[in-house]
Amino acid sequence: MTTTATPAPAKGSDDAGIKGADSGGGNALTRQPWWPWAKRIVVWGFFALIAWLLFKQAHTIDWPEVFVAMKALPLRTLLIAGAVAAMSFALYSTYDLLGRYLTGHKLGTGTVMGVTFISYAFNLNLGSLVGGVAFRYRLYSKLGLDNDTITRVLGFSMLTNWFGYLVVAGIAFCFFPMTLPPDWKIDSGGLRLLGAALLALAAAYLVTCAVSKRRSWTVRGHELQVPTFRMALLQLVMSCTNWSLIGGVIWFLLQGEVAYPQVLAVLLVAAVAGVITHVPAGLGVLEAVFVALLSHQMAQGKLLGALLAYRALYYLLPLAVATVAFLVTELRAKRLAAHAQA
Repeated sequence: MTTTATPAPAKGSDDAGIKGADSGGGNALTRQPWWPWAKRIVVWGFFALIAWLLFKQAHTIDWPEVFVAMKALPLRTLLIAGAVAAMSFALYSTYDLLGRYLTGHKLGTGTVMGVTFISYAFNLNLGSLVGGVAFRYRLYSKLGLDNDTITRVLGFSMLTNWFGYLVVAGIAFCFFPMTLPPDWKIDSGGLRLLGAALLALAAAYLVTCAVSKRRSWTVRGHELQVPTFRMALLQLVMSCTNWSLIGGVIWFLLQGEVAYPQVLAVLLVAAVAGVITHVPAGLGVLEAVFVALLSHQMAQGKLLGALLAYRALYYLLPLAVATVAFLVTELRAKRLAAHAQA
């Protein structure tokens, strides 16, 4: 289900007519003499925040340790893990295409996937508020979408991601429970119950999509749209596959020393721990969870080395690509907007 106000038609395309959300001359605010300066301050402040966050992120990485850890891994392992990571990013980049179908906006497939890729890479490294939300609003508004449409696309993409999490985590916790440290407040039995609850939530969503006669509900002035059952199944397949691919990246880097279901289950625990702690990129959280749950099965140094390689392949490399893509997208949108105003 997605949250929206009254839908508005998209105002941009892949090739032409790309304008910023504030480019209309009819708004009284844009005619104020101080508005251009205020807009420049906001834009440059936004870029300054991104630069500061990137610098802070890079400063916390022990780069020599990353290179040593990756050097110790076989090249074949790195190539396979990198290929699986690329498949995961490609699949996640299609999530916003579901939102395009839902909202009916006219941006091209390549443009939508590009925006989703950039947002996902920054989301992983800088947190959902900056990456998943701010970058989507920034890029989509530059490409001509209104805020209501962007909100619906963003909401449906997030729903797709966490819907798959409910199912994959539910299956992993129910049928492949791990041995948890004794000082944790939940044991394997509690983990099974948690898995069952997650599967029940996912089933409730599927049933709602299948049997609901009303396809929209208004709650506190916001419209909640219920997708069709076929759309919900597509969300399920896409998201479950993506979470499985992410687990596969780490499993390959661990060179199969830990069973895949266990690796996936630990990743899912770490994902929620990272969200709860609000630490950008889950720095330290991911490693702490993996060490706590898997260090009894393999050497801690080898485990941390694989996790550092995972960060390099799934976080840092895509971030570098997304940074370049973001700058190119900004320049392209600015050039097309100037051409449209000429």
